[in-house]
Amino acid sequence: MSRRDIVKSIKAEKLVVVIRLKQQKHVAEVVEALVAGGVKALEITSNTPGYLEEIKRTRNEYPNILVGAGTVINTNIAADAINAGAQFLVTPNTNINVVKLAHKKEVPVLMGALTPTEICDAVEGEADIVKLFPSAAMGVNYFKAVKGPLDKVDFFAVGGIAPEDLQDWKDAGVTGFGLGGNLVKPVQNQQDFEDIAELAEQVLKKIHS
Repeated sequence: MSRRDIVKSIKAEKLVVVIRLKQQKHVAEVVEALVAGGVKALEITSNTPGYLEEIKRTRNEYPNILVGAGTVINTNIAADAINAGAQFLVTPNTNINVVKLAHKKEVPVLMGALTPTEICDAVEGEADIVKLFPSAAMGVNYFKAVKGPLDKVDFFAVGGIAPEDLQDWKDAGVTGFGLGGNLVKPVQNQQDFEDIAELAEQVLKKIHS
């Protein structure tokens, strides 16, 4: 897929699930549960043990799912992630050098930004989507204030967003969401698997309703 096609798919899906886990052994089961729940785009963060290996494995096992790398704070991590097969990169910070490197490889970037200056820097640096982070800590009213003068920007709200708050953010005008800790947990048993799959399905219904 081209960079443009990947961005188009992410915007259409409106959800990127953030997988950040303390143990690599839980990644495969979490991915399986998310896919069972209908998730089509996910990121595995660079501070998850064995994340490069898990990106490769997930790409191979789920060719119809978009698999990205998260917590890409610098170009070294970006290069490693792209070499491992990451189809998109997600950053918590505004680092235009990451965009420059990724775009040379036709890989899109969801770039973290919070202040109006950071947001404008991300847009001028040709980030494909602006990730407003941390969204929940700042609140919907902050987003509305920023969105006023920057109404042409495509924002994904990321960071602490709870499923019950999705509608408020949708009403405020976000393009999509990144959900992590409120959706992802280690799979210890069949009930955990079913809980993740069911919650993922519910979240997608809320987002697309």
